[in-house]
Amino acid sequence: MDVVTALQQLDEGLSAGDRRIAAVVTGDFDFAVNASIVELAERAGVSPPTVTRFCRRLGCRGFSDFKVRLARTAFVGKRYAEPQINPVSTADIAGSVVSGAVKALTGMAATLDSEALERAGAALSTAQMIHAFGSGGNSAVIASELQNRLFRLGLRISATADHGMQLMLTAAAAPGDVIIGSSFTGRNRELEHTLSLARERRITTIVLTRKESPLAALADIALTIDLPEGEDIFRPTATRFAYLAVVDMLAMMVAHARAEEAGPVLRRIKQQLVLRRDGDDSQPLGD
Repeated sequence: MDVVTALQQLDEGLSAGDRRIAAVVTGDFDFAVNASIVELAERAGVSPPTVTRFCRRLGCRGFSDFKVRLARTAFVGKRYAEPQINPVSTADIAGSVVSGAVKALTGMAATLDSEALERAGAALSTAQMIHAFGSGGNSAVIASELQNRLFRLGLRISATADHGMQLMLTAAAAPGDVIIGSSFTGRNRELEHTLSLARERRITTIVLTRKESPLAALADIALTIDLPEGEDIFRPTATRFAYLAVVDMLAMMVAHARAEEAGPVLRRIKQQLVLRRDGDDSQPLGD
């Protein structure tokens, strides 16, 4: 367990001195990381031995070990342990989400490599089989959405968020297949291993990911999306709107490239939905 988490989970039965030490540490991470044991003890109004016992209570070997662990986690822990909590209305929340989505979409559109997008669309349009890979929440959704968008155009596609399956599917892939992956950080090590295997086997790879990341370097075609996330830890990541938009771009490119094959498939799907759902042809192709 990291030190910040341990601090947040301290028992209620702490002594008054321990509580003062915890308050000093959580109130000023920078000070705690750089202070000597004497300086920390003085600010908390306790003795140095009390600080040592406090550190051991957190699972550290002593004060030096406590400082090392705190330094490793404080840069993340401070942001999440001390979030900016301000009065907020429903209208503020709605506006924040909408503005975040708009910024993500406009930022992506301004920087997306159109040549790479064209190459990706062409590769998907002619693929014998497509494997969509993603994990970790956001990218798992992107992989699923790729399957949702492309199967209806008459393409053979599977999607999985399981690293073991990704590796096995890559090992079983054949010439003419395409692997398309998603990683918001570009540092998914399991996907890196899978793409390395695909490169060895000369399977075409496409990746939606961050620019100049390990995954971008491994892919045959990198669709890079670099967007700032902001400091509000409570707002869901707006970057996923940009990723979904790129998926739609790819789907539309494939649809136009495969119009003769895609049209009949879309018609058959629509026919079943209209017959069995509500008879309304104006509704979306799906629910």
